[in-house]
Amino acid sequence: MRNLYQLTRNETLKVLRKKRFLVVMLILAVLIPLFAYGQYHDQQKMKAQTGVTDWRAELGKEITETERRLANPTLDEARRTQMTLRIEQNKYYLDRDINPSEPGATTFARIFMQFGISLFLPLLVIVIATDIVSSEHQDGTIKLLLTRPVKRWRILMSKYLTLLIFTTLTVLAMGVLSFLISGIFFGYRGWDAPMLTGFSIVNGTLDADNVRVIPHWHLLLMNYGLGWIAAIAVATLSFMVSVLVRGTATGMGVMLAVLIGGSIMVQLATDFPLTKYVFTTHLNLAGYINGAPPAVDGLTLGYSLAVLAVWSAASLAVSFASFTKRDVLA
Repeated sequence: MRNLYQLTRNETLKVLRKKRFLVVMLILAVLIPLFAYGQYHDQQKMKAQTGVTDWRAELGKEITETERRLANPTLDEARRTQMTLRIEQNKYYLDRDINPSEPGATTFARIFMQFGISLFLPLLVIVIATDIVSSEHQDGTIKLLLTRPVKRWRILMSKYLTLLIFTTLTVLAMGVLSFLISGIFFGYRGWDAPMLTGFSIVNGTLDADNVRVIPHWHLLLMNYGLGWIAAIAVATLSFMVSVLVRGTATGMGVMLAVLIGGSIMVQLATDFPLTKYVFTTHLNLAGYINGAPPAVDGLTLGYSLAVLAVWSAASLAVSFASFTKRDVLA
């Protein structure tokens, strides 16, 4: 265990020296203020144009506008179902006098994770993960590393533990920075606001039998917990690519192609039988607790977690088998 601790410590220092994690932090520090200001500006512009300041009137206006769009005969069936479910969900909020978009930093941080969990967060993780093993080959340091009297599986395990540490720090930084920065525009309120969770989609209709009221901070933690699970799954897959591919740029290109291609497949081929087994289909775990329709009909949170677990376990198995048996010194 001591050897593993020392190896993990050394790998952590390597990641910090390469400054890839710093790049991720800079991306968050630049984009979050832009997103927060953009949302604040849009809200103020909408209020000035409509004169609507009460959330009930605003939600009612959204329902009316969505119903008007539903009358369009060219609307595809998937979009029509999604919009119908959104109307039902908004009416549910109105009936129980609960504001689903309670203004404040808590709401921004939660929504930022909701929209970032499928693509933005995975992209940040890929920046770190695809470099953690492949850079050793690229720089030639793998030969020096393997001359140490340490078993290969321990070396690779230390790298994977380091990746888990920095993936966790990325998710934490995303939550903390989004809350602190957005609070400048929206105020640090909404922490204890009542929120609804437990919506589910059964046969294309909204099922509210399991809906319950929880504090906003509880829902925020649930969103970031599920975001962390999705990030770990992407990190593990990227880790495998980093082991198999000896160039960082190549590994990053492979993961970007897989991530973006998988996302397009989810959008365009929901009826294809294999879609429900593709890992990108299941990255939006937060949608299950926020009432969003699943990417493929019939999916559940448990099923998505199981699929991501299988992909992660298979990726780790391939990574360790390849690293321990492959002639990495060639």
